[in-house]
Amino acid sequence: MTLDSLRAALSGTVVAPGDPDWDSARAFHSGTGEPDLVVRVASVSDVAVAVTDAAADGRAVLVRSGGHSGFGEIPGGTTIDLAELDAIEVDDDLVRVGGGATWGSVARALAEHGLALSSGDTASVGVGGLTLGGGIGWMVRAWGLAADQLVGVQLVTAAGDIVEADDESHPELMWGLRGGGGNFGVVTRFDFRAHRLARVVHAAIAVTGDARPVLRALRDVLAEAPRELTVTYMDVPPMDPSGPAGAGITACWAGDDEAAARVALAPLWHADGATLTELRAVAYPDILLETPPADPDQPMPGFVGGNALVVDLDDDLIDALADFRESHAASVLFLRSLGGAFGEVASDATPFPSRDATWFVMAGAFDIPGVLDDAARVAATAAWDAIERRGDGVYGNFAVLVDPSVVAMMYPPAVLARLSRLKAAWDPANVFSRNHNVTPDTADAAPER
Repeated sequence: MTLDSLRAALSGTVVAPGDPDWDSARAFHSGTGEPDLVVRVASVSDVAVAVTDAAADGRAVLVRSGGHSGFGEIPGGTTIDLAELDAIEVDDDLVRVGGGATWGSVARALAEHGLALSSGDTASVGVGGLTLGGGIGWMVRAWGLAADQLVGVQLVTAAGDIVEADDESHPELMWGLRGGGGNFGVVTRFDFRAHRLARVVHAAIAVTGDARPVLRALRDVLAEAPRELTVTYMDVPPMDPSGPAGAGITACWAGDDEAAARVALAPLWHADGATLTELRAVAYPDILLETPPADPDQPMPGFVGGNALVVDLDDDLIDALADFRESHAASVLFLRSLGGAFGEVASDATPFPSRDATWFVMAGAFDIPGVLDDAARVAATAAWDAIERRGDGVYGNFAVLVDPSVVAMMYPPAVLARLSRLKAAWDPANVFSRNHNVTPDTADAAPER
């Protein structure tokens, strides 16, 4: 289809190189991409047209919801921007969310009904990418992953068909969408079962000095904590926009019981170097962070490190994580508690790995010229590799590399093989390849669609 024909076939707009709004259309959260085209769709039919046009011309498709993805860095292809498909409909506890919505908008809309979903930590994160990758959020211990709350979808296939799917009509597809990424089509609407939630208790604990005693206390507290409690530990350098500089614990209690949250957290502020700075009931949308837009003149630096799902956060692993952060001034350390409802989902119920994991950990040194030299880069790589070997899987939504080898780290072999057969059924030509790509196994019998 010619560019003029494509424009005429859409109710939305096509932005091409040389157009006045080209630079804004190709910008994503961490940089500026170089796609062949950006299609800003205005309807589900537009999505079908854009997909079939790209497939006919042999162009890969990148689907953008919130724009939080490293895959915008790969040149070429068609970017389908879902931003206008952002409707949010609430019918009792059934919530229908457009594929272009962001979690901040969803949280605010649901709060008006006394409802919530476990979502990303940042208001600007897209519902689509987070959910399809699993979705570790603030209520992961109370309710599980965002994907665990997914009950149906509207999906545009690689052939341009519009499919309504749920666990009765397309059980295998629904299995794949709960953590298998955007490999099977463009999800234009997500249907979730929401939870009653009036407010949450938000707590903040500042951490100074040696992180080890605090991390050990944090691990011990969460081993016995009620599932209402989910916590993070974050230590970031001043140059990182992901949070305030320094180390601290942030906690979210799913409910407004300040007394219960205080009892559960009390052992933490008795640990050396820990000081409680806040504990109060607030509206859930108020705890979601806002991230600044990308500055094209200040691209994100490289990152030497990664993430891992950890079954046992023992003293040796805590030492290794603390050592990593101390060894590199421009580095970040992040931990998020798991367990609870997350761990009660059967391992074969979704593609998401390691339901036995009790912690999600991430560490990395920013690869900045003049800050990380060759020797430090080698040391950081070796230190992270040792930590990664202790993990039981990788969380794709936090995997900073777009290398195809990452997929083999994300899924156990049997899960990856099942995903590959599902891919063959729904996208045999691998049109949806701008993701943590599962390649189609066209040699094996594909599951029924």
